[in-house]
Amino acid sequence: MLLCVTANHRNTSFETLERLSVDALDLARKARDASKHVRGAVAVATCNRVELYLDIDGSPITAHTEARAAFQRALTGLAGPEASAATEHAQILDDAAAVHHLFSVCAGLESVAVGEEEIVGQVRRAAAEARTSGVSSGRLDHVVQEAVRTARRARTEADASKAGRSLARLALDLVGSRLVDWGSTRVLLVGTGRYAATTVASLRERGAVDITVYSPTGRAQLFANRMNLTPTNDVRRAIGSSDVVITCTTRLSVEVEDVPSGARAIVVDLGLPRNVDPAVGKLDGIALLDLETIRLHAPLVHWSAEEDARAIVDASAHAYATATSVEPAIIALREHVLSLVDVEIDRARGRGDDGRVEEALRHLTSVLLHTPSTLARRHAAAGRADDVIAAVETLYGLDLRAHGRPAATASEDTGHARARSSRASSASP
Repeated sequence: MLLCVTANHRNTSFETLERLSVDALDLARKARDASKHVRGAVAVATCNRVELYLDIDGSPITAHTEARAAFQRALTGLAGPEASAATEHAQILDDAAAVHHLFSVCAGLESVAVGEEEIVGQVRRAAAEARTSGVSSGRLDHVVQEAVRTARRARTEADASKAGRSLARLALDLVGSRLVDWGSTRVLLVGTGRYAATTVASLRERGAVDITVYSPTGRAQLFANRMNLTPTNDVRRAIGSSDVVITCTTRLSVEVEDVPSGARAIVVDLGLPRNVDPAVGKLDGIALLDLETIRLHAPLVHWSAEEDARAIVDASAHAYATATSVEPAIIALREHVLSLVDVEIDRARGRGDDGRVEEALRHLTSVLLHTPSTLARRHAAAGRADDVIAAVETLYGLDLRAHGRPAATASEDTGHARARSSRASSASP
């Protein structure tokens, strides 16, 4: 079955999430290796969530226990004792609820800034890395791909691209309410990663032209050349001459001693772990906006496409979760038909078939299986899953309960799947 263990900004404090900054692939790999019942894992680790999506064997009760244990062991291995707080507050979702949550996350509907655009790319990259490293599973790959497609459709059909939000955009909206004109504002950007590039684009959308970049890792010059910015290696001097300082890196970069006496600036900390020492916000002339502050303002943001996007996500997640409920029936049908075809192929080989009979049978099987497989999923999505299962049992004499593996594991059953893939690669509906 599919499960999601999630510690996010709704159930876990930012302070705890900050201490849990981990590499997503490392988390997925450790979770997969934590139990023989975990068939695949994909982790999502961002500034406001640490989530583990698992393809796991077992009944709901045992699977929940295994999922929480895998989450705790993996986090403990990467973050030490700090993992206990996240595990305590983490929520476990299974099957349909896990699917709906993933779809919502990809669409930005579970973010601090509702509608943020970065998260879908983060999920897609996490899944791709897990797949390339052999940590994921076929079912996880499929559900993530569908979630990404749904997120794109929600953004397109709900016109979310015009009203989309990200943490950077929301933060800049909050800062902009205190400024007279972005065009005359001196901005210092601390960080040179993907999020920094997104922030530069958001700044320029608002008319900012005087942007200086500093990198604690010495990459300011290269980033400045690429983005047409002004580089600096002196963060203290740059802070002293800036009106707005935005940090989006992976380390503590601004401390009290980095702020010169008399400096007056709005400092925006978008980092997790925290990039700015909280004591900086207590200095005269400095106003500090961190993730906690941004979250408090997030509910005030009006995203006009949110209602439409939620409707699209709800419908797609329901259709996907419902359709997968008939996968055991589809798999049983395929195995039944393919076993009969294999018998006929063996007979043909015994009569000296040169491969043409086998090729024709494979093609015919593909044609015959395509329509019932497609219609089975379509009827299931329309709420007729029980009818589909009854039809397969009645028409083909199959006992799906006796056959029965859960949908989450059937397509990944190691021994059977390898045997099927060799004979069914050309007969896939």
